[in-house]
Amino acid sequence: MILSIFSGLASGLSLIIAIVSQNAFVLRQGIRRSHVVLVIAVCAASDLILILLGVAGLGVVIEQAPAAVDVVRWAGAAFLLVYGGLAAGRAIRGGQLAPSAASVNGHWAAALGTCLALTWLNPHVYLDTVLLLGSLANAHGPDGKWWFAAGAGLGSIAWFTALGFGARFLGPLFQRPSAWRVLDGGIAVVMGTLAVLLIV
Repeated sequence: MILSIFSGLASGLSLIIAIVSQNAFVLRQGIRRSHVVLVIAVCAASDLILILLGVAGLGVVIEQAPAAVDVVRWAGAAFLLVYGGLAAGRAIRGGQLAPSAASVNGHWAAALGTCLALTWLNPHVYLDTVLLLGSLANAHGPDGKWWFAAGAGLGSIAWFTALGFGARFLGPLFQRPSAWRVLDGGIAVVMGTLAVLLIV
């Protein structure tokens, strides 16, 4: 049981940390202190659902339906290009986290929609979280695989909580417009690169 939990925790963290687009969004929301709890909850809950689906055997279905993965791939690439373009625009315009700006939040629906799109329109989520984690979990046997899923879920909750709430400590750095330009420029490059990689 303990081995399965720690194996799930390590595997889950290694895959979650690698999903750059989702992490970049959580980081930006955390720095702005904008709907952080909502974003963390959506990311963690989505991961938990995907992990459970993978352990329950959805990975086998995905392997049999490559056309569905292609649809998600193209939709994800389009969304990443749009989001990257918006980040590039912010990088060009510049910005600053004024003392009052920390409490000025955008609409929660926009944060929710972006968070859901970055999670569910990313085909790597299905290939990594569902397929790979599902396969790794099944290697732990009928009972152990659910302990593996628990460990992976715990890793997801811990990572997004640390990233979302830990980002606020970068607030003083982001009082400078140049820091926002660098962050948004980096996000634009990452999103654009991921979109191109999905297409090719």
